[in-house]
Amino acid sequence: MRWLRARLGGGERGSALVEFVFVALVVFVPLVYVVAGFSAVQRGVFASTAAAREAGRALATAPDVATGLARAQRAAQLAVEDQSVEATDVRVAYAPADAGCDAAGAYAPSLLPGEEFSVCATVTVRIPLLPEFVDANTATGQFVVETDRYVDR
Repeated sequence: MRWLRARLGGGERGSALVEFVFVALVVFVPLVYVVAGFSAVQRGVFASTAAAREAGRALATAPDVATGLARAQRAAQLAVEDQSVEATDVRVAYAPADAGCDAAGAYAPSLLPGEEFSVCATVTVRIPLLPEFVDANTATGQFVVETDRYVDR
């Protein structure tokens, strides 16, 4: 009986381990990469939203426009860094409140009492293990700011 078992099943020893390693490489490695890619995209979306919100708050509470623009840029950089995204990958632009971020760039806020405008923060999302020149993925966050009506600037 022993010789029959050795003759029929003796060549199959250790094949389960080989099959498991093969399946692990074929299935789990791409799955981990997909999860890492989705988390990078989500981190970029969170970073852009937080950058727009913080830039808007910093600009709305500034004593003048020049100081406010500098504060807004720095607040956006800090918000992006907080999400573990490079601060060099953030662009802050402004648009009228009723326009979307597509019209951002030509508008300059004046911080008049009751003024409404949108702050648009665009963050470049880098997917892991892709080359540097593949940076077409961006996330844009928008935050509508209304300056205080009863502030003496």
